[in-house]
Amino acid sequence: MFEHLKRDIEAAIKNDPAAKSKWEVFFTYAGVKALYHYRIAHAFYKRGHYLIARIISQRARRKTGIEIHPGAKIGEGLFIDHGSGVVIGETAEIGDNVTIYQGVTLGGTGKDVGKRHPTIGNNVMISAGAKVLGPVKVGDYSKIGAGSVVLKDVPPHSTIVGVPGRVVRMYGERFKDLDQKLPDPILEEFARLNKRINTLEEMLGVNACKYSISNEIEPSEPNGKHTKN
Repeated sequence: MFEHLKRDIEAAIKNDPAAKSKWEVFFTYAGVKALYHYRIAHAFYKRGHYLIARIISQRARRKTGIEIHPGAKIGEGLFIDHGSGVVIGETAEIGDNVTIYQGVTLGGTGKDVGKRHPTIGNNVMISAGAKVLGPVKVGDYSKIGAGSVVLKDVPPHSTIVGVPGRVVRMYGERFKDLDQKLPDPILEEFARLNKRINTLEEMLGVNACKYSISNEIEPSEPNGKHTKN
């Protein structure tokens, strides 16, 4: 218990330049308080004392604004920055040295049973307001951008942005293939319009914008086949 607390405090000091001392972190950081209560609640949960575990977790939620289900599995060195609005579901699993910012949800989709919450790898960063939903896996060293909604597995060493979340970088390199299983009709419509504009610009001899998304994604038909103008 105390070893976990020590690692949680060290993670806060390492990741937050505003932290001045271990005592400050222990007494004033909502994320550390929430984790401290979670460790106690989780111990009761593993022993089958579910009511006591839930009472402890709900008391911590009222005090910190962070809701961590006592059934979740959390590794060492988790840093919850600011923390308000963070929700971690019952079957969620979090690896070591993970950073989570305010407003993050590790939740279910409402239709899964059994394992219905995400599995987060080691050294992952989940930015403010991001939602990771369902029994998806987020690979080690990945980053999820602010406000993103992740509904499918994330490869290791990837950067995810958007709604729904798309891979934009992998191992530090820009990721070209945005052909995701989940459709993104708005992006595809923008891409189609950009390609038509590009054709008109070529006819008029006007230089197209080099940052156009039409260079990144091909609009598709309902049957999944790519189309050309």
